[in-house]
Amino acid sequence: MTTAISVKNLSKQYVIGAAETKFRYNMLRDVIVDTVYAPVRLAKALVGKSERRANRNFIWALDDVSFDLEEGKVLGIVGRNGAGKSTLLKILSRVTEPTRGTVMVRGRVGSLLEVGTGFHPELTGRENIYMNGAILGMKRAEIDSKFDEIVDFSEVSQFIDTPVKRYSSGMYLRLAFAVAAHLEPEILVVDEVLAVGDAEFQKKCLGKMGDVAQQGRTVLFVSHNMSAILRLTQEAIVLNKGKLVMRAPTQEAVDFYLSSGQAQAGERTWDADEVPANAAPFTPIRLTVKDRSGKVVETIRSTEPVTLEFEYRLSAEVKGLRIGMYVSTMRGEYVLTSFDTDEPKLYEKFDTRKAGRYISRATLPADIFNEGRYSVGVNASSFGVRRYFMDENALAFNVDISGAPGTQWPEPRVGPIRPRLEWKIEKISD
Repeated sequence: MTTAISVKNLSKQYVIGAAETKFRYNMLRDVIVDTVYAPVRLAKALVGKSERRANRNFIWALDDVSFDLEEGKVLGIVGRNGAGKSTLLKILSRVTEPTRGTVMVRGRVGSLLEVGTGFHPELTGRENIYMNGAILGMKRAEIDSKFDEIVDFSEVSQFIDTPVKRYSSGMYLRLAFAVAAHLEPEILVVDEVLAVGDAEFQKKCLGKMGDVAQQGRTVLFVSHNMSAILRLTQEAIVLNKGKLVMRAPTQEAVDFYLSSGQAQAGERTWDADEVPANAAPFTPIRLTVKDRSGKVVETIRSTEPVTLEFEYRLSAEVKGLRIGMYVSTMRGEYVLTSFDTDEPKLYEKFDTRKAGRYISRATLPADIFNEGRYSVGVNASSFGVRRYFMDENALAFNVDISGAPGTQWPEPRVGPIRPRLEWKIEKISD
């Protein structure tokens, strides 16, 4: 299959800090001082000790990024703010030049980077469609053939001959997205433009992007909307501080991105500065995920039970304490919630817990979790009285579905649980 985009060792460096003033009016004393110090500045520059050079700070928005993308593929790009996502798309769209590295692009590139770029507030919506379409590479005949479709999609037909300076911000963005979305390039580069308009229009935008993806075009899609990334892309890359840290199927990449910053080895401990002072007399010590042999693991098998252990210390007696554990998907969907005193017998026995060190242990039976990555949160509270401690995303674990029900079928199963249900097949007639 032909490679549409090839990125090799791509890096982009920016100077940070205030820009130097290029033009300013100098007083006579400024001229005299500059003249006197000119030889000194020249000498420092020759030996590499220029004050301007020393005070200049740099940041690598991209740092040695490499990947190839085949024609007809849709690639998601995820990462935190400042990870380098927009910089990458700007280089691919030839908006800016790289500091190092090479980019090879095969085909016409349509960019949806900053929606509304090229719109003039004094021109009408109609005039801006033609002007913006020309900026984005559309010929007049192409704009004529798509004009009605663009206007209908934007839902601003009533105001199409009104200067856009009188549009609301939502109307302005709707029209701009409609123009950009109706391009037909071989390669489409999209940067966080689906957050325009109201909820209904966002849904409409997602539908349009889905159509583009299904037409066999090559697409690079940046978004903080993980649902959109999961829906529109088959594969994704994760950027962190300018570096490409992962490329994987979208589900795996999104789970990795959402879990970044959490404990990654099946165990979480808390330092003293991570525990708020008002948690006393409760002090969290350690949270672990253990397999059926008692080994601390990051990946569990769905066909085997798993144990969650929360170790903590009480410096004084606490009445009515309950320890809660919350398991959720990496997209924040709760799978289950359970407390250590849910059973009436334990509730009565541990109504009051004296000072000391404790472990609250929960065993999750086999055949619960589907394939994926899950987050564990913990909570310590006295119901209706006080919350002592809470960490909503304490650690994460993976689930391997080898041998799970239905693995003989190739398609993935939707949903966070994969229970082993009891089925019966009965023949009732010939």
